[in-house]
Amino acid sequence: MPIKSRFIVFLSILFLSFQGVFFASNASAASAKEINIKVNDSLKRFYKEVGGAKEFIKEAKGVLVFPDVIKAGFGIGGEYGEGALRIGGKTVAYYSTAAASIGLQIGAQMKTVIIVFMDKKALKKFRKSDGWEVGVDGSVALVEMGAGASIDTTNIKDPIIGFVFGNKGLMFNLTLEGSKFSKLER
Repeated sequence: MPIKSRFIVFLSILFLSFQGVFFASNASAASAKEINIKVNDSLKRFYKEVGGAKEFIKEAKGVLVFPDVIKAGFGIGGEYGEGALRIGGKTVAYYSTAAASIGLQIGAQMKTVIIVFMDKKALKKFRKSDGWEVGVDGSVALVEMGAGASIDTTNIKDPIIGFVFGNKGLMFNLTLEGSKFSKLER
């Protein structure tokens, strides 16, 4: 088989694999118990990796945690994850996040997304929406800091703050623009 044909077959298999990962995560919806366990683990990791995080979260009006957001793409990409909204340390609702993208991309990754509502009005608007989209219904200030860094609450004045973790800690140069959050029944 010529090299060009092998390459096309390889890319086709790779594309189908990414679709399988993305749609399998959609099809196998987690139970409320599974989501809560993963949210607890994600918050513990956040507290461990970021100094002052626990105190910062205590000041929040609400915290939306997506432990496993899977992103896959081959030209056309998509991402999906399920999580929980916590107020006062208790889960009050479950949400999904989804986004699509087009452009130069190939590969897959998993990340954890934590959205912190520092303002009651912003949290109320989020909870009342049928589908809240970053950049359309509200903006999220994405915090970028190195490993072992601390949250400086004197400099954070935004009503909604976002943190994104990868396998190697906080991730840089990311955006949540276009991510849509929708309420789930669990």
